[in-house]
Amino acid sequence: MRNDTFEFEYPRVLSIAGSDSGGGAGIQADLKTIAALGCYGMTAITALTAQNTQGVRAIHGVPPDMLRAQIDAVVEDMGVDAVKIGMLHSPEIVLTVADAIDRHALKNVVLDPVMVATSGAVLIDNPAIEVLVRELFPRAVLVTPNLDETALLVGRVLRNAEDMERAAYELLVKGAHAVLVKGGHLPGDTVIDLLLTASGEKHWMRASRIHSANTHGTGCTLSSAIAACLALDQSLLDAVETARAYVRAALLAGAKVKTGTGSGPLNHGHAPVPMRLQRLKRLR
Repeated sequence: MRNDTFEFEYPRVLSIAGSDSGGGAGIQADLKTIAALGCYGMTAITALTAQNTQGVRAIHGVPPDMLRAQIDAVVEDMGVDAVKIGMLHSPEIVLTVADAIDRHALKNVVLDPVMVATSGAVLIDNPAIEVLVRELFPRAVLVTPNLDETALLVGRVLRNAEDMERAAYELLVKGAHAVLVKGGHLPGDTVIDLLLTASGEKHWMRASRIHSANTHGTGCTLSSAIAACLALDQSLLDAVETARAYVRAALLAGAKVKTGTGSGPLNHGHAPVPMRLQRLKRLR
C-alpha cells in the first residue's frame, strides 16, 4: 500500500548581519521580515551595536571564529535556502563569510553592503570595503546598495537617474551578478530604484514617496525580504518587486507610530502570512 505521507521543511533564511539593540534594523529587522513573509529566520551575528532611534552609540565586533561557528552550526543542522548579508565591519569578517559561502555552497545570497547607518554613523572599516567588493560581489546573486553606499563604491556623488545607471554598470564590472541601486535619497516625490543584471536587463522601478520619519532599517528590511522571496523560489525580478511592495506597506503602516525620539522603525508585522511549508520528500 502506497504511503502518501511527506516530510516538510520551512523555507530557511540565514541573516549574517549586525545586531541592533533598538530592534529597527540589523538581524532584528531581518527576523521580523523573514517571519512576516512566511519563512524561518536564523542568524549569525557579526557585531553588537548599542543603538536606538537617535543613532549608534557603540559597536563591538564578533571574533571571526565565533562568526564561523554560528554559520556552521546553523547550516550543518538546519540547512539554508537563502542568505542575507548585512553589516560586515572588518576584512577578517568579510573573509570569514566568503569562506563559509564556499564551504557550504550557500545559494541565493543577497548582499546589502551596509556602510552608513540612517543616522550617518559609519559601520564599516575602510579596508573592509575593498575586500567586500572583491570577495562577496562575485558570490552574491544580488547586491543592494543605497545611493550613499553606491557613491562610496564608485567614488563619486550620484545626483540623478543617469548617475545611478552608470554606477550600476560599474558595480557589474566590479564583479556583481546583479545590482539593485536604491534611489530613495534622491530628491523628489517619486522614488526610483534600478535593477540591473549581468545580461544587461534593466528594470526601473518607480513609486510615490512615502513621507515618514520612521525609516530606520529600510535597507535591512528590503534585502532580507528579497532573500525570503528567493527562498520561496521566486525569480530575482519577482523577489525584488515583492520585497519592495512589502517595504512600502510596512512604511505606510508605521508612518504614524511613535517609537523613540528619532528615526523609528517600520511596521514589519503589518500583515504577516502563515509560515510556509515546502514538501521535502515522500516517506516510504
